[in-house]
Amino acid sequence: MIRVVIADDIQILRQGLAAILGRDKEISVAGLAADGQEAWELCKKEKPDVVLMDMRMPEYDGSWGITRIKEDFPEVKILVLTTFDDKETVEAAVGSGADGYILKEMEDERVIQSIKAVCAGIRVFGDSVFEGMRRQLAAAALQPVQSAETSKLTGREKELMRCVARGMDNKEIAAELFLAEGTVRNGISRLLEKLKLKDRTQLAVFTVKNRLD
Repeated sequence: MIRVVIADDIQILRQGLAAILGRDKEISVAGLAADGQEAWELCKKEKPDVVLMDMRMPEYDGSWGITRIKEDFPEVKILVLTTFDDKETVEAAVGSGADGYILKEMEDERVIQSIKAVCAGIRVFGDSVFEGMRRQLAAAALQPVQSAETSKLTGREKELMRCVARGMDNKEIAAELFLAEGTVRNGISRLLEKLKLKDRTQLAVFTVKNRLD
């Protein structure tokens, strides 16, 4: 069972999200918070697996909550669910340690899938958020970095990297490349080890930076 804390300053939205998540048999709502501080206090009391965090809240906002929770409860995953996908808000969330960032316009089922993915250790970004990150990298005019690592990549490994860079999860990659999900998962793990990267986000950035996408 995935225990979730919902942090949003609008009561009707908190309650609506709780009702939506409550319909899934694998998710349990552990508590509702009106700001980042209440979310932190609930983490101390309820020990949730995931915090669904809004960014713009009065006094103790999402950035404050993410930072404190990650400092005191690093095992708790934080998925930002907000209305805003501007550069400043995304950077504030990611810089504070968020494990994912999706928008409130997303369908209910995709929100649930995102919670499960983040709980499993997969970083999740909404389409518009991910495209914004790609545009920022492109605007920075990053030059390819030729290295022994990139020269030794196989065609299949580059295909996996391109899929990750497009924000696809393991199931979507498996369907795209006609592979088993286990094969995709193992392939990405080997890539992270081979390239000395920590997670899928770094792999996506590496792919774009080295013009492998």
